[in-house]
Amino acid sequence: MLSSLRKRDDSNHGAVGAYWMPACAGMTAEVLGGCRMRIVVHGQQAFGKAVLEALLKRGDNVIAVYVAPEKPGAKADPLKEAAIAAKLPVYQPASYKDAKVWEEFKALKPDLQVMAFVTLFVPEDFLNIPTHGSIQYHPSLLPAYRGASAINWPIIKGEKETGLSIFWPDNGLDTGDILVQKKTPISSTDTLGTVYFDRLFPMGVEAMLEGVDLVKAGKAPRIKQDDSKATYEGKCGPGNAKIDWGKPWEQIDRLIRGCNPAPGAWTTLDGKQLKIFDAKPLPAKDPKGIAGKVGEIVAVEADGFTVVCADGRFKVTRVQPAEGKKIDAGEWTKSANVAVKARFT
Repeated sequence: MLSSLRKRDDSNHGAVGAYWMPACAGMTAEVLGGCRMRIVVHGQQAFGKAVLEALLKRGDNVIAVYVAPEKPGAKADPLKEAAIAAKLPVYQPASYKDAKVWEEFKALKPDLQVMAFVTLFVPEDFLNIPTHGSIQYHPSLLPAYRGASAINWPIIKGEKETGLSIFWPDNGLDTGDILVQKKTPISSTDTLGTVYFDRLFPMGVEAMLEGVDLVKAGKAPRIKQDDSKATYEGKCGPGNAKIDWGKPWEQIDRLIRGCNPAPGAWTTLDGKQLKIFDAKPLPAKDPKGIAGKVGEIVAVEADGFTVVCADGRFKVTRVQPAEGKKIDAGEWTKSANVAVKARFT
């Protein structure tokens, strides 16, 4: 129904001339679908931008945008730039414990807060200020993989499937009721990058729109999470990403893929760190398939190098030396004068 309405008058941040409708407070499910729901988009980075632009493209009544503050000297957030381009008011509170921040938000008279990618803690009472509350994106099949690295860990742990959840956030960490979920397989060659950018990103934008439509239609479910099936992993950082060449090839392979592109699986050679992004596992079929010490480079070629692990080898083709850019592994071996029998630790 909203597609039949004209675009809002950006100069008035929500007015649509003769087509204006009041906020959706108190409306029944039967009439909510025709309401010009006042939406606030809350998030950051490319995903937040994509959600905002998708809502605007189809004519949703976005009235304001909340973005995390940039660090000193950092470039403007892509979501902030998109909001400015759309002539929307932008708010960047450093904390949601400030009474002034609450008053500003209430003054907007929001009907729904769409939280695309949020890193600051937002109290439940603030989340409930909009007439119909707040919905949020999380890149896992909740209640599994709650936490900040929900895409890394399923790959590292060898899961065959992951997905995304649109949920009703509360004071817990990813503990709110489920609204929408979508699944996607994890293949033996998937990386963090392919799972997110190729699937969970575009699927997430569509799922956010689906969630908004369910709220408009008065058909948005609130499915309780089964806490008995909940899992939580901490942030996947450099401390989790060190390669142990004494491990089986499957574990190393999943670690490399699950940390590509961030934080980057790493190893050391002569005390210098080297991140490894692309590496093909070569499982051993006989003793010759190992034939070397764990961590030892047994072949150096134009397109990369081969290193020994517990039950096979890896052909490494893409790396990043400390304080350098990502380069082909063959280029790195030349610049670093790496030869056969060099050994990673």
